[in-house]
Amino acid sequence: MTLTRTPSFALAFALSVSLPALSSGQDAQPKPDNTKVNERDRNSGAATADKQKMNSADRELTAKIRKSVMADKSLSTYAHNVKIISQDGMVTLKGPVRSDQEVKSIMAKAVKIAGSAEKVANEMAVKP
Repeated sequence: MTLTRTPSFALAFALSVSLPALSSGQDAQPKPDNTKVNERDRNSGAATADKQKMNSADRELTAKIRKSVMADKSLSTYAHNVKIISQDGMVTLKGPVRSDQEVKSIMAKAVKIAGSAEKVANEMAVKP
């Protein structure tokens, strides 16, 4: 048995492929612009997730802070997703949170686990 394609099949296929492509430019939502964040993180001294130290002490420090943040169910999803970067015992907290109270709460958790406020850098931003 051989399968033959009729002209109507070819036309239907061509329309199904081309019509969504033609209309996508009209209804497409603009992509988020992270340009300023990306510029900030290009600084060679900026703490970014790829600079997380892989020694056991820094990994453990990050894990303890993350566990404490995740256990607090009063925090928003934004707060649960704050970047926690440990480098030689120093912790950097980055990312958006929903309120000043969330900043205070996350900072308190990190300071308690890190041992002092001098070991924690706050780079979080409130985005209501």
